[in-house]
Amino acid sequence: MPVDVVTPPEHLPTFEAPSSPAALAFDPAASPEDELARQVQVYVDLRFPQLLGQSEAEFRDLLVPLRDRVADVAAKAADQAGPGPDDDRVPFVLVLADSPPNDVVPAMRLGTRTGFSVIDDEEARTYRTIDAVDAPDGAAYLLGGVDVGSTYLNVTPEAALAAITQAGRTPLTIAEGLALVVLRPDMLRPNRCFSLAGSRTGTNQRVPAIWISQRRPKLGWCWDRNPHTWLGTASASVRQGAAPA
Repeated sequence: MPVDVVTPPEHLPTFEAPSSPAALAFDPAASPEDELARQVQVYVDLRFPQLLGQSEAEFRDLLVPLRDRVADVAAKAADQAGPGPDDDRVPFVLVLADSPPNDVVPAMRLGTRTGFSVIDDEEARTYRTIDAVDAPDGAAYLLGGVDVGSTYLNVTPEAALAAITQAGRTPLTIAEGLALVVLRPDMLRPNRCFSLAGSRTGTNQRVPAIWISQRRPKLGWCWDRNPHTWLGTASASVRQGAAPA
């Protein structure tokens, strides 16, 4: 049975935003502070301040306290690397916690192609962060030691979650997975996509996931006991808000 694609609201800022300039691509040689500045600029270019009802200055001011935390998060990430190969790892991403998922989805880009969703707004509201995930308070935080999870290709999300938890790591939520693809579109790769086992409805076995469909980033879901050769399970090692840990 075909699944309906969610149509973005007319004039949604993230849908109307131009593609983020290639000049803002990730630089592995950049300092944590410079990488954080790049991520903030990507959000600005993709019109997240307008999405959140803020001016650009208000948006930037909100994120200033995280600059004092980012070096520590990057250091912890280096010490607590994920299980996958080096090209699965991302030192940190800046997560905006309060935006509805389907408002963020169009900001996922592969080239000029915008992301799309098959999780409608009603269903999206039913997803909750699982008890094993302890997200910081506040509208924004840093997620460190990210691993997109190709180690768990062809492993059920249920089994992958057990292994991630046993290793002292934490699965990604929908908000965190969206942030990862928005800020690091290079990490969404054919046959190496990922489930977001940190968000569940609590009423069924659906696990949200992001993968490539029709050459576009897609937010959808798979069953927690179904393995897929092209779908791993993403994880991280640390979350840090503006307050000291």
